[in-house]
Amino acid sequence: MSSPMSASNFLEALEDEGLTVVQVGDWRTHHRNHKGPWGPVHGVMLHHTATKGSARTVDTCRDGYPGLPGPLCHGVITKDGRVHLVGYGRANHAGLGDDDVLRAVIGEKRLPRDNEADTDGNRHFYGFECENLGDGDDPWPAVQLEAAEKAAAAVCRFHHWGAPSVIGHREWQPGKIDPRGFSMNGMRARIHDRLK
Repeated sequence: MSSPMSASNFLEALEDEGLTVVQVGDWRTHHRNHKGPWGPVHGVMLHHTATKGSARTVDTCRDGYPGLPGPLCHGVITKDGRVHLVGYGRANHAGLGDDDVLRAVIGEKRLPRDNEADTDGNRHFYGFECENLGDGDDPWPAVQLEAAEKAAAAVCRFHHWGAPSVIGHREWQPGKIDPRGFSMNGMRARIHDRLK
C-alpha cells in the first residue's frame, strides 16, 4: 500500500529519469479530490488521447470536456516526447475497472481478463495520456514511446514497484482499446529493463 508521492517528488522523479517536463498552470493543485480520495496508489495507467495536435491535446487533458471535467490525467506525453503536467491528485482517467486486475497489479501478477467495472481506478492509478488518434494508423514516434517508458519507470522507481504495476486502460476497463498501436507487454519489458 502506497501513499501518493508529493507533487514536488513527482516532478523530481520525472526529471531524474531524463524527461523534459512542461508544467502547465496550477497543475499541482488541479484535481478532482472533492469527488473522493486519491490513494492508496498501486500502479500506473497508460492511455491514448484520440486527439490530434499537441496544444489541443494538452488543453483537453487539463480542462476536460462536457460530461468529463479535467484533469483527465496527471501527465500528457506529446509526440515530441515531452511530458506536460496538467493535474495532480485524483484525475478522471481510469474510471471503473476490474477488481481482479487491481489485485493482480498489487501482487505484480499476470493480469486476468478484465470483465467487470466495479472498482474506482481514479483512486488507485497515476495516469499518463499519450497524444495519438488511436486509430491504428497514427504513428508512435520512438521518442514518445521512450517518454512513456521513462514516465512509468519514474513512478515505479519511486514506489519500488516493478513493471507489472504498469497497465493499459484496455487491460483495466472492459470495452476500452487504449493505448492502441503498441504492445503493453512490450512496454512492460522496456520498463523492466530500465528499472534494472
